[in-house]
Amino acid sequence: MLKVGLTGNIGSGKTIIAQVFSMLGVPVFHADLEAKKQFDDKKIRKSIREKFGTGVFASSGEVLKPVLAEIVFNDPALLDQLNKIIHPGVRKDYQQWCLQNARVAYTLYEAAILFESGHYREMDKVICVTAPEQLRIKRVMDRDHLTRQEVERRMTNQWDEGKKIALSDYVIRNDESTMVIRQVLEVHNKIIQNSKLTSVFNQT
Repeated sequence: MLKVGLTGNIGSGKTIIAQVFSMLGVPVFHADLEAKKQFDDKKIRKSIREKFGTGVFASSGEVLKPVLAEIVFNDPALLDQLNKIIHPGVRKDYQQWCLQNARVAYTLYEAAILFESGHYREMDKVICVTAPEQLRIKRVMDRDHLTRQEVERRMTNQWDEGKKIALSDYVIRNDESTMVIRQVLEVHNKIIQNSKLTSVFNQT
């Protein structure tokens, strides 16, 4: 099984691209969604309380994610510390998930910070989803009801898109004018072929 990373900067539409791959029968691990589940873990909550204080918790004990996001997206050092609390659990879940899907040709690991976290080094291939910056900003403003300034502030915590493209094996342009499905099919077929070649070499 090949491990393929799928990433893209905020507003690129990588989740939609992941859904297209899923329709082709490719198992997809949504790292960002799995990360949100970590907030239900008592040990994780304890670590967050120790690091960020009680102000990021509701009276019910739940983490106030919008409050926490406002703090970390304004301080790269704090964002890094939060990632270090959350991501070990995500990695562990991913490893178990890979074992459950070991018989398929390839799987997708969808993550916004695949490059920033360094996890891309553990992937056999990487797909980067791109879109013009102004379109990405508009998408996030509409989706998350954020101001332009808030979106731009979050964008500063991600690598430049050009840097990600240079390190990726495949690029899918999601600019609302280029056909996405055709691009996904082309990438899918190339990865399948690569998986077959890898299987042959492993048997020799």
